[in-house]
Amino acid sequence: MDTQQISDLVVESLDNIKGQHIEVFDVRSLTAITDCMIICTGTSSTHIKAMADEVIVNAKKAGVQVQGIEGRGQADWVLVDLGDVIVHLMLSATRSLYRLEDLWNFKALKPAEKPIEP
Repeated sequence: MDTQQISDLVVESLDNIKGQHIEVFDVRSLTAITDCMIICTGTSSTHIKAMADEVIVNAKKAGVQVQGIEGRGQADWVLVDLGDVIVHLMLSATRSLYRLEDLWNFKALKPAEKPIEP
């Protein structure tokens, strides 16, 4: 599967299990570690674990190798690494605290209007 197909599979999986505020970021020009980051909010630790499980099960069914899973124990932030797509599943408070969208959003990066003169 290509990056777009994996991304679509993840978004559909998260949407089916009532993931909130799903955002997809193409980060190919920002990092070499992955092509796409997906960030989604869950309503509770149990919900986040269920979303992670849904993504993992559907990815494996589609033949996508799961590279790793981090944070499932506490489940306020679970990362599912699918290689070309990395999925961040977070509680609302955790998402607000770390604001990953600001790191991976081109529109958040504003060029200086003019250089500072001495």
